[in-house]
Amino acid sequence: MTDEKKWYALYTKPRWEKKIHSVLLRKGVESWCPIQRVKRQWSDRKKIVEEPLFKSYVFVRINEAERVKVLMTDGVLNFVHYLGKPAVIKEEEVNSIKKYLAEKDARITVLTEEGFRQDDKITVNYGVFMGNHGTVIRGGRKKVYVKLQSLGQVIVVEFPAEYLSEAEV
Repeated sequence: MTDEKKWYALYTKPRWEKKIHSVLLRKGVESWCPIQRVKRQWSDRKKIVEEPLFKSYVFVRINEAERVKVLMTDGVLNFVHYLGKPAVIKEEEVNSIKKYLAEKDARITVLTEEGFRQDDKITVNYGVFMGNHGTVIRGGRKKVYVKLQSLGQVIVVEFPAEYLSEAEV
């Protein structure tokens, strides 16, 4: 067993993300549940609420010895697996998401006249995601859907056009 701590994604029961995050913290496990502020409309009012960025996911930074303690937490269904093993999330991806969420009113708008097309390879040239490469899942003029490889999740980010370029092959 190794003592090196790595980031992993946990798959949780629906709408249990915040609860699991707080229980893991009380257990002494380094946990992170990325939250975004969203305006919600009800029939009688509007309200800003905090929702998890990734539905049914919580991130933990643990070593091998802590895996059982994490899995024994009520509401945790399993680790997210990739190629039959728990998927290790890159530290840089976690840090990029944290930096992005810390930006006030972060928005992203896209690029050229025609915008990006599906399967285009892109590079982010400015901002907290600078230096990251991605594949466009769905593109256009206003939004680009970027896939984080180790998560298999899609995150929607609006970039100013000058922030993006086609990746060099």
